Amino acid sequence: MTREQLLKNLQVPVGPIDVVLDTDTYNEIDDQFALSYLLRSGEKLTVKALCAAPFFNDNSTSPEDGMERSYREIFNLLHLAEREDLNPVVFEGSRTYLPDEHTAVDSPAARELVRLAKGYSPEKPLYVVAIGAITNVASALLLDPSIADNVVIAWLGGHSLEWPETSEFNMMQDVPAARVVFGCGAPVVQLPCMGVVDHFYATGPELRYWLGGKNALCDYLVAHTEEAANAYAAGKVWSRVIWDVTAVGWLLNDDNRLMESRIIPAPLPQCDHHYSIDFTRHPSCYVWRIHRDALMQDLVEKLTR
Repeated sequence: MTREQLLKNLQVPVGPIDVVLDTDTYNEIDDQFALSYLLRSGEKLTVKALCAAPFFNDNSTSPEDGMERSYREIFNLLHLAEREDLNPVVFEGSRTYLPDEHTAVDSPAARELVRLAKGYSPEKPLYVVAIGAITNVASALLLDPSIADNVVIAWLGGHSLEWPETSEFNMMQDVPAARVVFGCGAPVVQLPCMGVVDHFYATGPELRYWLGGKNALCDYLVAHTEEAANAYAAGKVWSRVIWDVTAVGWLLNDDNRLMESRIIPAPLPQCDHHYSIDFTRHPSCYVWRIHRDALMQDLVEKLTR
């Protein structure tokens, strides 16, 4: 891919595009919001595959269990959204993280991503939105490095460049996978968590006012968010960051109405949870500001219509 084409592909896409969502859907409530936002944005975004990503925390017993729970949760959301026509394009992902930067973890999701991407080109790329550990995407790139020219990867991962460290959940689970993705030469759009995306938050009263009673999907999202918040902040004032919505939002960011970004040399994540910066590296897109109210307005309008 020429540098000119790479820079073009790092811009917000114009017109209808094809999208793959790679998601650890059972990890936190923000994945459910992001998937729902994607499903309700069909005027621009056509879903080609939904891939379950591994995760390991209090909501799973292992990365494999996290992936399996996420896989099942995708079907649950498709049912609530009345989009069960997409059931055939849901794929199980990696059951472990990458053992190193050279060894793929084979999975139905990684193989499907390779198959799909080979049907695209630098001039008409496949957009891959990743909102979990980026193991599936890195594995696909390792299985067939040639697909790097045919995809644009938007990943919610890491913290801002100004943050003192980058031990963010998605990145620290699989640093080798992050290094593969940032090093492969593909157009990568990074949405950093702390310092950028943490500005996109909501509260219980706000969610109930705008989403409550609108439809089954909205009611599920509100109830699930409040349940999660009450698990750690019962009886206290709380707000909840809905991180993953922003990654889908970048695809819809016409005229910078939802967020702002800049082109920087692709940072290289290190295993000590810091970035290495080399100004001779290929360019990447770095989102640095979220227009919180505009993005929330668009989310509410899509989910309730």
